[in-house]
Amino acid sequence: MNKIKSIFIFVCLSFLTFSCKKNEKTQELNLNIPQNYTNTATILLGFSTDMNDPRGIASSIFKEEVEKNSDGRIKIEIYPNGQLGDDAKLIDSLIKGNIDMTVSSAGNFAIYATKIGISALPFLFSDFDEAWKFMDSDIEKEVDKTLEDFGITVLSHFDNGFRCITTTNKPIKNISDIKNLNIRTPPNQIILETMLSLGARPKQYPFNELKSALKSGEFDSQENPIPVIYNSKLFEVQKYLSITNHSYDAMPLVIRKELWELFSDSDKKIIIDAANKAKNANRKLVKEQTQSFVSKLKESGMTITYPDLREFKEATSNVMDVFTNVYGKDLLSKLKSQL
Repeated sequence: MNKIKSIFIFVCLSFLTFSCKKNEKTQELNLNIPQNYTNTATILLGFSTDMNDPRGIASSIFKEEVEKNSDGRIKIEIYPNGQLGDDAKLIDSLIKGNIDMTVSSAGNFAIYATKIGISALPFLFSDFDEAWKFMDSDIEKEVDKTLEDFGITVLSHFDNGFRCITTTNKPIKNISDIKNLNIRTPPNQIILETMLSLGARPKQYPFNELKSALKSGEFDSQENPIPVIYNSKLFEVQKYLSITNHSYDAMPLVIRKELWELFSDSDKKIIIDAANKAKNANRKLVKEQTQSFVSKLKESGMTITYPDLREFKEATSNVMDVFTNVYGKDLLSKLKSQL
């Protein structure tokens, strides 16, 4: 019960924090879609990583497809590298109508619609195919609808890979090596609870400021999927990589619901088709990079460890119980039946 209370307090405090700030960058750009939209639009898409990241590459495909198939009537303007804010701010700005689209980890949306983070539960999926089957299921479609109460429509589900832990001063060979680890996490309640269950001391922090925080010693550890670790060059400030795969990181590609409802059916089809094409390219790339980048990280100087994950799974088995009241027994039952 204490854990549930702590999660509730965390969610409330985070919501208040995000809601009390304004995105000056988006105010300067003033690129919101006019409310009298008929058949032309410029859509603002922002995310926290760079254009070399799979979500950046997939976003470029999305842009190309939409603009080509709409004969240039619908334009996509992409702002990567957290130019319009970190993940939390981007989602907050989307809800407030200051930006039009973003793509971010599912757990980052859970501060609003809690059920959207269910795919991040620890050690839920054994491989990509199993994860994708769930993300494309009718169960997930129902979960996606919970974001509509906050003015968000899900177009497709990109992939960010399985999250792993990197450290500065010591390798992680067993669960005892995680005890009291000062680790950065995203604003994701499940990741936070997972790290607490493993004995670490997690603290949320903006991704676009992470590398400098690791370099300065503010954190001695962080966790992210392998493609993110490599593409963001975190190996330059982290010495060890532990292949834990402790959480699958789904990434909804989303659009403002108010804007979405202004489009004609034919334009909606153009956007959905582009979102699905981008999704497929993203998933393929993430899977390939997850498999190939481990050796590249080793070549870059990182020491790679493969801990026995049985004790990790046992230590985090309570996390699903903690979130039973959040997700409901019926949804968790449907999830288990899907696996």
